[in-house]
Amino acid sequence: MSEPNNTTILNRYDRTLWFYILSLLIPWVLWLSAGYLSHRSAPTPALLTLEGFLGLAGLIAPVLVAAGYFRDPVLRTDLWGRLFRLGGFPRIYLFAALFLIPLSLMIAQLLSLLLGHELDQFVIRGHASFTSALFPTWLILLLAPVIEELAWHSYGTDALRRRFSLFWTSMIFALYWTVWHLPLATIKGYYQSNLVTEGGIYALNFALSLFVFVLLMNWLYYKTGRSVLVAILFHLSANIANEMFDTHPDSKVIQTGILLLVTIVVLLRNRTLFFHR
Repeated sequence: MSEPNNTTILNRYDRTLWFYILSLLIPWVLWLSAGYLSHRSAPTPALLTLEGFLGLAGLIAPVLVAAGYFRDPVLRTDLWGRLFRLGGFPRIYLFAALFLIPLSLMIAQLLSLLLGHELDQFVIRGHASFTSALFPTWLILLLAPVIEELAWHSYGTDALRRRFSLFWTSMIFALYWTVWHLPLATIKGYYQSNLVTEGGIYALNFALSLFVFVLLMNWLYYKTGRSVLVAILFHLSANIANEMFDTHPDSKVIQTGILLLVTIVVLLRNRTLFFHR
């Protein structure tokens, strides 16, 4: 079940250019506006509320763009058949979706001890590493993977897949996703903004990690019969694991290296899936 059997259905995901243009431009306008408001010297409660809603609206925008294309009843039927799919595939893929990222982080933190970092990285912290103007940070942390994957893996990934091999689909989307995240670095207190403050190497690691992350997520997505829920669980596990512990940024660099090795193995063992159209 590594590929959609019905290529006719896949070919109906044919609004690739407009989906990606609108899903980029709308969040950019909203997030850059939120970034401007976040740096006001004396923000009022009204401005903070507006900043929070602009941030959330930018996150939701790609889902609304995708929803507009599901007026096609064939696409709606296809989506409902795979949206909550958790069966019909080996359980190892569900296990990987839930535990691959947390396990890689634990190994990375253990390896970081050799570089002199402390054991307190394993302490569960009671707060997220970023702030939000309006909504609780853990709510944003949990909602973001659900909202994003309802866009990227309901419509976006298949819209690229109909034109490219899975490898190039992943590479193109990872580059796009990196650019999509850029305006978030302008919003004071946001995760991406904090990365820039911590140092260029950590911001670069975030960008590079997206390429590895997307390859692994799309591997799981197609191995589970294009299950949107599996993609959500994989993204959700990554968000929770990387915010649960007081992880040093160096450990996240090590984690990217570990996941790169896993990805190379996955690519070698699934050459047909990744490199054949």
